[in-house]
Amino acid sequence: MNRSALIVGAGSGLSSSLALQCANLGMDVALAARNIEKLEGLSIQTRASLYKCDASKIGDVNRLFKDLDEKLGIPELVVYNPSARLRGAIETLDPEKTKEALSVTCFGAFLVAQQAAKRMLKRGSGSIFFTGASAGVKGFANSSVFAMGKFGLRGLAQALARELHPKNIHIGHFVIDGGIKSNARSDRKGSGNYDMLDPDEIAKTYLQFHDQNKSAWAWEVELRPWVETF
Repeated sequence: MNRSALIVGAGSGLSSSLALQCANLGMDVALAARNIEKLEGLSIQTRASLYKCDASKIGDVNRLFKDLDEKLGIPELVVYNPSARLRGAIETLDPEKTKEALSVTCFGAFLVAQQAAKRMLKRGSGSIFFTGASAGVKGFANSSVFAMGKFGLRGLAQALARELHPKNIHIGHFVIDGGIKSNARSDRKGSGNYDMLDPDEIAKTYLQFHDQNKSAWAWEVELRPWVETF
């Protein structure tokens, strides 16, 4: 089987770390995003193919997987990263923007998982991973939209694990409980005391999860810096 990985919602940070580590393992990498121009440098580094895709749109996701069928085949690993934050008190939230945010965070994950599962079931193997957040476990004030999206994402992952694990499709949900370090943002550089999540270390965990022995498959893991409160 040709080793390949699809990262949806690709960008800097975690997606970049995942792409680089997958490429270093000899995997063919596909990167999908609404804005693929920002991925050109990463594409050169990883020899990844680029696909323009709004994951919240049914037509875009269907087209993405049809293109992959022709150019890459069925991915061994699919990672869903997109999410949309919309902050505000319940009485002030815009319903249309709320719907859009939920479509990105949750409905898009369903669309990608459905297309990936259809293909992986025919082959009889594969991994589908979802990037979650603290908001999928505990809702915060003025963050109801993000909580709805991430709770929905977690529910999707839990249900699919029960449905697809017995069919040799490994489902993973990753609760990222803390800020992810980024040298591109002054507020995300951290203190140097491991107080922020390192995207390279998160990516390593994803790939370790992907390689778990079937006798001890997990469906979820929480990752947080050692100083983060539970």
